[in-house]
Amino acid sequence: MSGNTLGTLFAVTNFGESHGPAIGCVIDGCPPGMALSVDDIQPELDRRRPGTSRHVTQRNEADQVEILSGIYEGKTTGTPICLLIRNTDQRSKDYGDILQTFRPGHADYGYWHKFGIRDPRGGGRSSARLTAPTVAAGAVARKWLFEQYGTTFRGCMTQIGEIAIPFESWEHVPNNPFFAPCADVSALESYMDSLRKAGDSCGARLRVSASGVPVGLGEPIYDRLDADIAHAMMGLNAVKGVEIGDGFASVAQRGSYHGDSPTPNGFASNHAGGILGGISSGQDIEVSIAIKPTSSIMTPRDSINLQGEPVVVQTKGRHDPCVGIRATPIAEALLALVLMEHALRQRAQCADVRVDTPDVARLG
Repeated sequence: MSGNTLGTLFAVTNFGESHGPAIGCVIDGCPPGMALSVDDIQPELDRRRPGTSRHVTQRNEADQVEILSGIYEGKTTGTPICLLIRNTDQRSKDYGDILQTFRPGHADYGYWHKFGIRDPRGGGRSSARLTAPTVAAGAVARKWLFEQYGTTFRGCMTQIGEIAIPFESWEHVPNNPFFAPCADVSALESYMDSLRKAGDSCGARLRVSASGVPVGLGEPIYDRLDADIAHAMMGLNAVKGVEIGDGFASVAQRGSYHGDSPTPNGFASNHAGGILGGISSGQDIEVSIAIKPTSSIMTPRDSINLQGEPVVVQTKGRHDPCVGIRATPIAEALLALVLMEHALRQRAQCADVRVDTPDVARLG
């Protein structure tokens, strides 16, 4: 129980460190017979890859995935799939000054007290670099879910720092480095430039959704679909809040408004975010996550060293002033992994029950 594996029937075990020779994952439980190649995985990694704009870390990693096992003649065999991503642009010397100190807001303090040892190079195991294998595994889940049910995933940024981002169209998302659903991102660029010059950082709010989700995924009590989604999303670096559907806005709503009435033409609304009683309703699953400001910043801050003495810490290296900028593909992947797990559970438990997405379960 080391906390490195997500899922049971579709189990993804993540391995590696930020500045080690490689990172990757082992997927155990992928059904056999699905055509799978690097070309199915690499596009998702390219969406998350660092160094793609001036607003993110300039660490230049190709994030080229290698499939080491679980494939024969281009198809999954049902055996463990090992995905490897080699690290090629480490600058460990950037972290020499923090070996004896703790960075405020970072995992250093907790790791040291839990394990009695820590890898300070880029955060080691706590680095956001370890989200790349998650995206790779998510690409496998996305392909299977699409082929079986037509399920698709998409996400966008809805707020960065104090700036709320208006939703205009999904078509804008792939055309800017913020995954913003609007045409003009000049205000976001200016905001990020000012943050970088100030040596500071900010947080973000992201929205991810899944369409074409089968009805009936999830369990009634302890393994509710929304609970497992929240569990997975909180496993993403820097996430401090998860909302399903209207989330905290539900507090101010009346029951006469919040309840999603089914009609002959589909549900009249989707305030519940596509999950009722912990089980998918067939509507779009809607999730929002809150990401805290990047902990590694150039601004000097008070801290302590290993002896408990006061020190001033200034983090050097190459860091995102907002880690939320590259997090949209990761959140999509996590949602896909949870839905994959529950789809396999449904097949195992209710094989004789048709799992479908009938029109009555779709948004009207």
